[in-house]
Amino acid sequence: QVQLVESGGGLVQAGGSLRLPCAASGRALSNYALGWFRQAPGSEREFIAVISSSCSSTYSSVDSMKGRFTISRDNAANTDNLQMNRLNPEGTAVYYCAANRRTAFSGSHYILYDCWGKGIQVTVTS
Repeated sequence: QVQLVESGGGLVQAGGSLRLPCAASGRALSNYALGWFRQAPGSEREFIAVISSSCSSTYSSVDSMKGRFTISRDNAANTDNLQMNRLNPEGTAVYYCAANRRTAFSGSHYILYDCWGKGIQVTVTS
């Protein structure tokens, strides 16, 4: 079982950027598809993006998310990254990375993911 740890969260002003690494241990991340989700207080966990073992990426079709996020993989570091740009207060949430054992997986529902990091808080101030 792979273990996942998110980092890079914190406070950022509206319009700013953050990069969230998801570091894997125990197994090579190249054997998994990895997704990013976020969950704001009182809301459901929301899909952002997923990257397969071949580095094919799929993004949320929600209009407010389009063009703000880029997912990437660094196999040498056993880490995936979520680059977040032009953040707005709507982006205040706990951000999670999650792995799926199927290397070509591109699903968006959180229930389909096998293991999760503990999450990292991102707060966007106006």
